[in-house]
Amino acid sequence: MQENPENEALINRLLTSHQMEISTISHEIRNPLTLVYSTLQLIESQHPEVLTFSHWTELHQDIEYMKFLLEDLSSYNNGERLELTPVSASTYFRRIALSFAASIVDTDIEFVSRIPEDLPEISADPIKLRQAVLNLLRNACDALNKKAPDSQKPVITFSVTLQTDSLHIGVRDNGCGIAPEDQKTIFEPFVTHKPDGTGLGLAITRRIIQAHHGTVTLNSVLHNGTTFTLTLPVQ
Repeated sequence: MQENPENEALINRLLTSHQMEISTISHEIRNPLTLVYSTLQLIESQHPEVLTFSHWTELHQDIEYMKFLLEDLSSYNNGERLELTPVSASTYFRRIALSFAASIVDTDIEFVSRIPEDLPEISADPIKLRQAVLNLLRNACDALNKKAPDSQKPVITFSVTLQTDSLHIGVRDNGCGIAPEDQKTIFEPFVTHKPDGTGLGLAITRRIIQAHHGTVTLNSVLHNGTTFTLTLPVQ
């Protein structure tokens, strides 16, 4: 690509075509799958006895998993397509913190957020950046759910700091931690260590952050917690 502009143009066209093809396939599968799911719900409402049938619950779960997988696949495929807008970082990240705090209000998880009032404005895609941050916060919840019940109180810390010309967004938990051998592939698509995971959550997060010209780093000790740090340039 660097040596030949024609090759660069060709490769870029192929990549764009590939992304459009994945989006089209995902869309075309998701539509009939949604109809199947709606039909199952209709059957349940008209014939409640099906709820007692063997494997009916598993059928529901399989279809829901396929829906989640297609949604995640679409998110991963479109992770680099941003609609940038000026964002007030303090207000923006505080809203994410409030939304997440509300989602865990019925759990025993302690949520700590540290977001200064004087953070600068950044150029970001607010919808996709929110998805990237929430992916990390939800992963922190999953890690805490794997802790032994007699362990220390589960805590998630969400922090945003300004360091020179970049924002550092940290998500830390005192959960189960990640094994060293798993850390090498944890950002790769379709790699998951959860029984019900699609393996795309962290891959989506990394793709979105890289599209913002930022980075994602991981620091984890098995049985002693994990910290993910996102860095975003300040415009």
